Amino acid sequence: MSVGAPRGLASSGQKPITEILHPLSAAEETLSSGPDVTVNVGGDQESGLTNGTPVETSSPASASLLFNRLQLDDDSEADARDPYASTETRDLFVTVDDPKKHVSTMETYITYRVSTKTTRIEFDLPEYCVRRRYQDFDWLRIKLEDSQPTHLIPPLPEKFVMKGVVDRFSEEFVETRMKALDKFLKRVADHPVLSFNPHLNAFLSAKDLNKRQGLALLTKVGESVKHVAGGYKLRARPPEFCAMGEYLDTFTQKLGTIDRIAQRILKEQSEYLTELREYGTVYSSWAGSEEELRRPLEGVAGCVTTCCGALEDMSENMSQDFLPVLREYVLYIESMKNVLRKRDQSQAEYEGRLEAAILRKQEDRTPMPVEVEKCQDKVECFNADLKADWERWQSNKRQDFKQLLTGMADKNINHYEKCQAAWESLITLLQEKQTEDKTSETN
Repeated sequence: MSVGAPRGLASSGQKPITEILHPLSAAEETLSSGPDVTVNVGGDQESGLTNGTPVETSSPASASLLFNRLQLDDDSEADARDPYASTETRDLFVTVDDPKKHVSTMETYITYRVSTKTTRIEFDLPEYCVRRRYQDFDWLRIKLEDSQPTHLIPPLPEKFVMKGVVDRFSEEFVETRMKALDKFLKRVADHPVLSFNPHLNAFLSAKDLNKRQGLALLTKVGESVKHVAGGYKLRARPPEFCAMGEYLDTFTQKLGTIDRIAQRILKEQSEYLTELREYGTVYSSWAGSEEELRRPLEGVAGCVTTCCGALEDMSENMSQDFLPVLREYVLYIESMKNVLRKRDQSQAEYEGRLEAAILRKQEDRTPMPVEVEKCQDKVECFNADLKADWERWQSNKRQDFKQLLTGMADKNINHYEKCQAAWESLITLLQEKQTEDKTSETN
């Protein structure tokens, strides 16, 4: 298999590192201003990051303005600016479908068919079809996160059984997970950088995926931050990244509130559906014992049955389409926060090395070490990649939530239209019954 360096990375729309204005350019004034943010840069363990006091700025990248970017109208201009929105420029298409259950003496598991069509020269064939299980997708995500630490890696559905689902081999659970895995892989394949990762190539094309065999990384940017200063205090997170963190915190609260209320609504709908079915049965039983009222009573029972079916469809849409999207974006937010923490660690390493180099230069006039320049390049790479992925994530989010809320509106309209049509038909039946009774009395 021919796996080359991703020569198409320049198409990501990012500026060369030399052209990026770095917020921590060697001016000493920058290092001495702004609130302190504690970042643990010692070892591989990542600790929580405190945002500190919000930075007052007139920059348009404020948290409130960023949050207002969740627009439901057609953002044609944004799509026109996004070169990845058009399918005409895509050359890698992936699909996850056809789940199958495998039972052995050791374990029981589900595999999914992963189909690929591509024109890229990195692949030996134009089409592939392999079967993968959940842990293979998990392996791919870990490899992407390790080899591309400056990029936002799309989330996978949670490994364990989701809330409200008892059997992880049930048709509903498998269908929901399959959709989530398909969305994950499509997001990776549509990314201008992640889609060239050699681990993705192996995942899509290898007949037998050897997860123990390591692949050469494209870059060493993913190396863990080395010990520089045991608990260095980050001088200041740049305002635009502060705004990102504040936006993510607010967005998390909104999604959490919506999820909790939606769960309660779903539970109440389930209880109401049980009562409604019993309610309809009473009318059916009554109709069998009273001939004079048989047709009206059967009509009421039929209306209730129709309403039950409509409510069941609406509840199914909420549990299988609405709630999974909310959960995906909660996981997406955690992924974004993780990248922000890594960016802060990289900045802290750069600041620590720079301060140490400045002190040495003042003492013995030694030149700026190469390690400082490398650290600065790493920070600039983080900043550029994170900004590009943020814009892409915002664009995807607008489209996803527009589709989600439009679908929810359609399902609600469909539910009430079915119920209305059923009860209107009952009125017609009762009017016909009244006319018949009057005719019988006249005769």
